[in-house]
Amino acid sequence: MTANPILLQKKYARIIELFSQKEQLSLDDALAFFYRSELYPLLREGVSDLHCMSDEYLVEDLITEYKKVDA
Repeated sequence: MTANPILLQKKYARIIELFSQKEQLSLDDALAFFYRSELYPLLREGVSDLHCMSDEYLVEDLITEYKKVDA
C-alpha cells in the first residue's frame, strides 16, 4: 500500500522534528541525516507499510541508525 504523498511529507516533517529534539540536533542536521538514512527510502517506497508505524517508533529506529553511524 502506498501512502498519500502529502500525508507522507507531513510524516517526514514530524519524524525529523522529533528526531531533532531527541538527539539535540539542528533541524538542518536532522533533515540531512534523515534523507541519507536507510529508513527514508523504505518509507518512500512503502516497504512493509512502515508509514503506518507511529512517529515515535520510526524515530527510535532512526536514532539507532544515527548512533551506529556516529560511533
